[in-house]
Amino acid sequence: MIRVVLFSFFILVLGVSIFAQDPEVTVGEAFDSLAYDEEHIEIFTELSTLNPNRAALLSAVLPGLGQVYNKQYWKVPLVVGGAVMLGHYIRYQDRLYNSFRSALIAESDADPRTINAFSPLNTETLEANVNQLRRDRDYLMIMTALFYMLNIVDAHISAHLHEFQINDALSMDIRPAIQSSALNSRSVGISFSLKF
Repeated sequence: MIRVVLFSFFILVLGVSIFAQDPEVTVGEAFDSLAYDEEHIEIFTELSTLNPNRAALLSAVLPGLGQVYNKQYWKVPLVVGGAVMLGHYIRYQDRLYNSFRSALIAESDADPRTINAFSPLNTETLEANVNQLRRDRDYLMIMTALFYMLNIVDAHISAHLHEFQINDALSMDIRPAIQSSALNSRSVGISFSLKF
């Protein structure tokens, strides 16, 4: 039964599409989509003197140097500060990890001369802390690699976008709005207007 209904549906759809193509009906002139008018071609000339590949290379060699090349000096403290902060937390997590790992080794070996620096903690707690600190340190390393790549991508894209002129007529206006609905109630919201 289902096969008969599906077959009938496809025949109906194919029949409609076959009858829809009437060769005698013309909508307008024939238009060649590949033809072009040479008088109305706008030639793009590159205005930027910045090389995006050089900006990316400089930023890869020393984070922040690509931003200096792009003359975006305000980004340099953000890049350097982010790198220093991530490096500090990686070092901090690594020191904690090594301390808890040493305490775990001292707790789990049979040598009475080794002393656990975190003596109130048992082996299971020390092991959980070691695993958590190692995981946090590794996540920070991944975040640092992503931050490094973001720095390179930012320098590359900023060099590409350097040639675009920003028009003063382009603006965005944000203001509160009150709208009436069909049920004689009002709703409060935010209105965004773009002017260009």
